Amino acid sequence: MGFAAAVSACFSKYATFSGRARRSEYWWFALFQALVNIVAYGIEQQTDGGLIGNLIELALVLPALAVAVRRLHDIDRSGWWLLIGVIPVIGWIVLLIWACTQGTLGPNRFGPDPLGPRYGVAG
Repeated sequence: MGFAAAVSACFSKYATFSGRARRSEYWWFALFQALVNIVAYGIEQQTDGGLIGNLIELALVLPALAVAVRRLHDIDRSGWWLLIGVIPVIGWIVLLIWACTQGTLGPNRFGPDPLGPRYGVAG
């Protein structure tokens, strides 16, 4: 999944917390979010206003949460595990490791494998 396809998928599943998300979908959207925030920060520095960044964050928070939950579903974890991120440093490291972990092969309790059927895997 490429950059444009991942961003498009995240916005088309704006508030979909069910299903699974591939690593590429999650990380491409994270890059998109970082780039948009950098541009918004640059605009705010030129205009001495904070409204643009706040509106962008408000628009991106729901799709970011949804793709993070679907990413956790891909490794067969509940979306409630996102709350571990409130634990400073340790929680962030755990979430980072989980975001980098390959998803479970084949279907799991959250849905079919987003990569489709893989060679040698029943299901």
